[in-house]
Amino acid sequence: MLVFNFWLFAGLAMISALLCITRRSPVVSALWLIVTMFSIAALFIILGGQFIGAIQVLVYAGAIMVLFLFVIMLLNLGRGEPTDIPGWWGKAITLGIGIVLIVELWAVTRIVPAGEIRLPAGTMEQVMDQQGAVGAISNTLFRDYLVPFEIASVLLLAAVVGAVVLAKRRL
Repeated sequence: MLVFNFWLFAGLAMISALLCITRRSPVVSALWLIVTMFSIAALFIILGGQFIGAIQVLVYAGAIMVLFLFVIMLLNLGRGEPTDIPGWWGKAITLGIGIVLIVELWAVTRIVPAGEIRLPAGTMEQVMDQQGAVGAISNTLFRDYLVPFEIASVLLLAAVVGAVVLAKRRL
C-alpha cells in the first residue's frame, strides 16, 4: 500500500506540474502549482518527514502561493478566459480531480506510521533521535545553507517589489 501511495502522489505531482506549465491562464496555472505542492507534501509524509510535509503545506502551498496569486491579481493577468476547458468537459475533469484529491487525503490517513519505516543505520534516524525533527532541519538550514536561504528571501522580496512597480501606473 505504501508503494502504491507513493506512485499515486508522484504521478499526480508530475501531471499537475506539467499542467501548471502548459496552461494559458496564470490563475489556473497557479492552482495547478498548488496541487503539485500538496502532492509533494504527501510524498514527504509517506517518506517519514512529517515536519517537512507540514512546512511544505504551510509555507509553499499557503504563503508562497498566496503571494503568487496576489501578484497575478495585482498585475491583472487573470482577465483572459475563465477556464482552459469550458463546458461539461471542464466540469467532469474538475469533478475527477476533486475525487482524486479526496482519495489521496484518505490514503494519507492510512499510511504506515514513520516508526515502522526502517532507515539504514547511522543516517538521519540518529540525528532525529538526538535533536528532534525541527532541530535537525533548522541546524542544517541555518548552519549549512544560510546564504542560499537568505538569497531566496531577497529574491522573493525583489519579485514583490518589482510586481508592485510594474502594476503601479504612476510613481
